[in-house]
Amino acid sequence: MSTKKNNSPVSPSRSKQQAAKTPQEASQENEASVEASETPSTLTLADLSPKRRQSFIETQRQRLLDLRDDILGQMQGIAQDSLRVRPEGSEASGFGMHQADAGTDAYDKDFALSLLSQEQDALYEIEEALKRIEGGTYGICEMSGEPIPLQRLEAAPHARFTVACQRQVELQSRFERRWESVPQFGEAAEAGEEEDEAGEEREGPGA
Repeated sequence: MSTKKNNSPVSPSRSKQQAAKTPQEASQENEASVEASETPSTLTLADLSPKRRQSFIETQRQRLLDLRDDILGQMQGIAQDSLRVRPEGSEASGFGMHQADAGTDAYDKDFALSLLSQEQDALYEIEEALKRIEGGTYGICEMSGEPIPLQRLEAAPHARFTVACQRQVELQSRFERRWESVPQFGEAAEAGEEEDEAGEEREGPGA
């Protein structure tokens, strides 16, 4: 039984392309392979070459600018659709508005105000991130001073904290909100004690 050997010739042009690599191309491929071998969750701006670092920052800057434009457009749309003043004499204005319609209208306006507040907060974070880029501190945690992983910056280009510090900030915020609600119960308890004492004083002379 005869076996056939695969003697298909190798394309000369292909072999030349594989062999003809400049030292710069070889260096770039080696750099890319080293960066790709890094764990994505730990790779930071400091691990990139100056050229790739600058390219990443410029990409993030454009993403932030695009996000800012989108948010401004959304805020303008919300303001026009939900917060515009109804013209006088319309069916939905004045005392002619049905009670249910009035409630719905008030709810829509409250909801629109809530959305605008959230968009305003996001817009503030974007502006602060753009300032950090201009100041050369982009990608550095404002709490710990440690570099923020690229993976987090890609997911949230306006991130100002590492994941660990962000958790601390959120826990601190929750604690402060709970602490602010505690005095209300304390004041209610003190008011109840004062009422009890006043009642005892009124009952005392007649006893």
